Amino acid sequence: MAETPSLKEKVRRLPDGPGVYLMKDRLGRIIYVGKARSLKKRVSTYFQKSRSRASHPKIRALIDLIADFDILEVRSEPEALILEGKLIKQWRPRYNTDFTDDKRFLLVRVDPAEELPRFRLTRIRADERSRYFGPFAHSGLLRKTLAQMRRKFGILLADAAPKRQPDGTWQLYDDVRRDLYGFPNAVRAEDYRRRVDEACGFLEGKSREWLESLNSEMAQAAEARQFEKAAGLRDLVFALRETLAKTRRFERTDPTAPSADETALRLLGETLGLAGPPMAMECFDISHISGTYVVASMVRFAAGRPDRDQYRRFQIKSFVGNDDFRAMEEVVGRRYRRMDAEGKPFPDLVVIDGGHGQVGSALKAFIALDLQPPPLVGLAKREETIVFSDERPPLKLPLSHPGLQLLQRLRDEAHRFANTYNADLRSRKIRESVLDDMVGLGPVRRAALLERFGSIEKLRAATESEIREVTGFGPRLASELRAFLRRGQF
Repeated sequence: MAETPSLKEKVRRLPDGPGVYLMKDRLGRIIYVGKARSLKKRVSTYFQKSRSRASHPKIRALIDLIADFDILEVRSEPEALILEGKLIKQWRPRYNTDFTDDKRFLLVRVDPAEELPRFRLTRIRADERSRYFGPFAHSGLLRKTLAQMRRKFGILLADAAPKRQPDGTWQLYDDVRRDLYGFPNAVRAEDYRRRVDEACGFLEGKSREWLESLNSEMAQAAEARQFEKAAGLRDLVFALRETLAKTRRFERTDPTAPSADETALRLLGETLGLAGPPMAMECFDISHISGTYVVASMVRFAAGRPDRDQYRRFQIKSFVGNDDFRAMEEVVGRRYRRMDAEGKPFPDLVVIDGGHGQVGSALKAFIALDLQPPPLVGLAKREETIVFSDERPPLKLPLSHPGLQLLQRLRDEAHRFANTYNADLRSRKIRESVLDDMVGLGPVRRAALLERFGSIEKLRAATESEIREVTGFGPRLASELRAFLRRGQF
């Protein structure tokens, strides 16, 4: 391990929050991707002498190869878990053994089109009409949870084969299970759907007591040094927290009834005091990349659904540094200055990921441009509180409120889009940093190469004669560069 003074200083400057770290060898190749609750604490363990004497040969070999690292900060541990999996799939580092088989996390699916909806496990969101809970990181614990819910609520899982009776009722089980569960085995569809509503309600926000129990059990397992058990409980707690924040009310499909999106839009418009349902909504999110610079995303929902052709992403141009408020003012100003110049109508609602400070910065952008702002609110993530741009006090809606859940989906999509942009930029930066390790290749020549070819991938594919066309590259240096890129290919 190349433990240089600059690397030690880099470790000392790490943030004490959740994220993903990427270990690199001397050629800049990513050899390991990991997640952490605290980047500072986790990454520093790789540079402790006691760690280098670890008993497992694989760990020793990994530590010996570490020459540098990069990090990606996120907002929560579940987010770190999912980003870790994405980057492992993308880079396939040699010292990672998980996620490389392209598996996905499990979801719980409930199809409202079924007369007796069942709770099934799936890894893919196959359709828009079904309800999905998750993702859940620990499949074994998820299956145990569903088994507990079957006993608690009398719901059907995927293995059930209910039969319709002549009197219009349904027989749920025809085997020994009818005597195992404390619910009537013969049930009418409307009564069974009340069971389903209760089970979904349990996943939506009525499981706080159970969640506290899991947290307590997780802490006890960690204190007893039962780390595998504690990690499994941790994954279940994280997945449930995500579910409690994101799921929405179960509704039976009825072609004559308003859709869930129409209902959510109507209720949101009424709750926020808008002139009508916000058929066009845009949401902004600011994201950091290792604290060194800032990017932003804007997503648009039309009639309650993502309008991906209208998504936009921004690099901050007006300053260098890490300032959410200035960044928000810049990107909001850029977006609506252009829309105004092109004569396009503003959305019915602008949503800011953040609290009073971010909302105030967005409003400042409209004032600076002398533009009349559309209705503007913020969604503060910690308490899921709606913050207004006028004098109204903050509003905290029940988690089951369809309007709030629509705002959450919009906000989460903006955050996902920003994270994807972060990962793309970081990947580009990591790949281009490979050139830093070639002796004799200074910043001027590196810049000339990237200006000519645009990316490391295109440079790798270039012929020696094409490289010689770049200013400063003769036959010898072009040949050495080709050989260096072949050695460091990954």
